[in-house]
Amino acid sequence: MKLKTRLVIAFFTIIILPTIFTTVALHTYDPKQASEIQQTYLIIIFITAALLILWIYRAVSIPIKKMQEAAQQIKEGNLNFELKVESEDELGQLSQDFEDMRLRLKANAEEKVKFDRENKELISNISHDLKTPITAIKGYVEGIKDGVADTPEKMDRYIKTIYNKANEMDLLINELTLYSKIDTNRIPYNFTTISAIDYFGDCSEDLSMELESKGIEFHYHNEIRDDCKIIVDTEQLRRVINNIVNNSIKYMDKPSGCITMGVKDVGDFVQIELGDNGKGIAAKDLPNIFDRFYRTDASRNSSKGGSGIGLSIVKKIVEEHGGNIWATSREDEGTTMSFVVRKYQEVPVDE
Repeated sequence: MKLKTRLVIAFFTIIILPTIFTTVALHTYDPKQASEIQQTYLIIIFITAALLILWIYRAVSIPIKKMQEAAQQIKEGNLNFELKVESEDELGQLSQDFEDMRLRLKANAEEKVKFDRENKELISNISHDLKTPITAIKGYVEGIKDGVADTPEKMDRYIKTIYNKANEMDLLINELTLYSKIDTNRIPYNFTTISAIDYFGDCSEDLSMELESKGIEFHYHNEIRDDCKIIVDTEQLRRVINNIVNNSIKYMDKPSGCITMGVKDVGDFVQIELGDNGKGIAAKDLPNIFDRFYRTDASRNSSKGGSGIGLSIVKKIVEEHGGNIWATSREDEGTTMSFVVRKYQEVPVDE
């Protein structure tokens, strides 16, 4: 019952009823009897008023006491309790709002704990993965200083190794910078409408040259029309493709590696498929590969490296394009990463 209703009932009981009873008594009985009846009525009204006050007090004091206890627990940092709402009046609504606030505070606290844990894990990952190339660079530089690289071939190999390790460090730092922007939704997207066949054709040419230099075979095929257009941020979408391909290279365990890229029309979207013949992903790991910091190689050996956020970056960028990304894989046979981006479709003026 609403608190307002309780107060109205109490008002009518305490104010209106005595007036009615007094009026009836004065008009029905002689003055002496009326006086006795009035006294009786006053006693009844007093008892009724006391009961009504107790009724209202309990309706108010019990939920207030529960909210005071809940506020004290929140003050002490305890959010693992439940404020049960037992009425539907104003105080019941206030209690429900208080409970909703507790749930929100608990969710925020859990999110903060998760965020802090992920940040610590990120720092640990980056520290570990930066240490490996730095150690290698120091070793090769010391070799050059000590005269170990005593032939032009050795010197060239040492310098190339130092250069590659420096590139690894640069990639890790770039991933860290991009991750911080993603986490605060500060990626500067620049969406444009471009020809899909031209864009992915250029991507395939770049990939072909890069993979050829690494001794990896590359195949490209497209099933889209020449007039098909897409709405994308060309730089960020190129990052998606490069991250997926680099991930395939990282886990390539075949002596003759092969990476494929396919583009096809799927209605309102263009679907891009990037496949490899690498080690594949176990079925138990497949649902988690786009999670931040998730790694299928728990040992974190230096041959794999990486910050563990590459695929989470890919997922975020694809979703910001209004698309979706997924993976299929079979162990020892390879993995295919598929994602879709929205096509540009001209809408007639009258629509």
